[in-house]
Amino acid sequence: MKVIFALGNPGEKYALTRHNIGFSIVDAYAKQYNATFQPKSKFSADIAEIHHGSEKILLAKPTTFYNDTGLAARAIVDFYKLTLDDILVVHDDIALDFGKIRVRRGGESAGNNGLKSLHRHIGDDFWHIRIGADSLLRKQIGDTDFVLGKFNPDEQKILRDWTIDKSINFIEKFLSDSIEPYSVKL
Repeated sequence: MKVIFALGNPGEKYALTRHNIGFSIVDAYAKQYNATFQPKSKFSADIAEIHHGSEKILLAKPTTFYNDTGLAARAIVDFYKLTLDDILVVHDDIALDFGKIRVRRGGESAGNNGLKSLHRHIGDDFWHIRIGADSLLRKQIGDTDFVLGKFNPDEQKILRDWTIDKSINFIEKFLSDSIEPYSVKL
């Protein structure tokens, strides 16, 4: 069993914000399988189940809010007795230029509070897909307003036409045990 764990904030207020790019990618992946998310209070997450071959896969969107995602991850890891080899985390990264994707195992939090929470609760040696969200706007409005801001139409087009599909390809590689480190910029 494996878990695709998306970072984001629950609720419509945060849909299509930079901090919720992980949710957007996992939602698109679930849609390919006609899977729907159900609230699971014991995991503090909305969960969808799919199968990749004969393996059960959980798609998880924590309801703890971004900065406390480690609580939901810990509950899932403990319940299913998973190792960090079984977890892929998908999240935004304002330290990367918009449109850049970086895939790697382990690494620092780079100031990302969601990753800090994961590191505190489950460790840091998991695979993750970092989606670059940085732009000049961040320097004008500050980090908090920036990550909670909506994507502009040009950014939405790039996400829809390239980033989401490319990220889903990496999810498939993770599930097939063929994922490797990767970094690309549009």
